[in-house]
Amino acid sequence: MTSPLPSAVRRSVVLRSFLVQGSWNYRVMQGLGMAFAMVPVLVHLRGDREALEQALARHAEHFNAHPYFSSVALGALARLESEGADAETVRRFRAAIRGPLGALGDRLVWATWLPLSAVVGLILYWCGFPAWLTMGVFLILFNALHLRLRVEGFRVGFDAGTGVGARLRGLGITTATDRLGGVLIALVGVLTGVMVQKDLIEGGAGGGWVLAAAAAFGLGIAGGTRVWRPAAILTVVAVAFLLLFGLRAG
Repeated sequence: MTSPLPSAVRRSVVLRSFLVQGSWNYRVMQGLGMAFAMVPVLVHLRGDREALEQALARHAEHFNAHPYFSSVALGALARLESEGADAETVRRFRAAIRGPLGALGDRLVWATWLPLSAVVGLILYWCGFPAWLTMGVFLILFNALHLRLRVEGFRVGFDAGTGVGARLRGLGITTATDRLGGVLIALVGVLTGVMVQKDLIEGGAGGGWVLAAAAAFGLGIAGGTRVWRPAAILTVVAVAFLLLFGLRAG
């Protein structure tokens, strides 16, 4: 039966997860940080010093996953420890979960959410908003997901235990990442249009270019991947034409 963890212990683990890379090294990578984050759980569960030291030693072994998803692993490991799982079971689980959490986090956070947040900030900047506001929007937007992953991750991991993989699949993170990827692509198109439109209008090109850019954007949304090749060829030809006749934006 699972031994319940006091709320103070859970909060302490979540807060310590922010420092999981504070002692990163090439030998155990995040291992020491994971052991540091597990200290409140192990102290709560282990009565004697020798058992505590043995538990800390196994949690200090090699571990490497996405740092924001470390709380998921910490929650599941806390569940195993509270259930009295043997050392070998804990080691096998740590080895099995680190790769999927790394891949899931890298794709969601580094490859999707971080650039999406940055592009939103850049769009605001090119629209004329002050730099402090655009940076504030970026930090708030990015950390909204970051902090939720830290806090909710431990709860999900502890509730699911060794079934955390199935729980994560049920949350539809991969599907959400794919959809956010589509939003990111659309926002990159918006950013490009905003930058080009601003330069063209300031250069005196007029609103015709703005309408052309809007039409091209709409065609891209409607046509999807079917129109990328002719669009690329048309873009190259247009740039070559402009260079040939010495027309420069701005």
